[in-house]
Amino acid sequence: MVEASLTGLVRTLLIIIGVFVLLRFIGQLMNAKRNMAEEERMKDREKKIRKAREKTAKNLGKTTVIKNGRSSVGDVEDVDFEEIDD
Repeated sequence: MVEASLTGLVRTLLIIIGVFVLLRFIGQLMNAKRNMAEEERMKDREKKIRKAREKTAKNLGKTTVIKNGRSSVGDVEDVDFEEIDD
């Protein structure tokens, strides 16, 4: 017959509590890492938007000619003209 001792019970409880604390700590680290990555993505997106605004402000009122159907500035697509009857 197996008997449970008080020290074995306390030791088992401490191990279980330690595992929960360790898992919680790892979860917090992973959450912090995800938040930092999201912040970096947001900074990159804001930087691209700021560059696009600066480029637009710099070229405001200027006309560019696209030769040979190739676009060097942004994505340009020709669309067929359709007349709409009212």
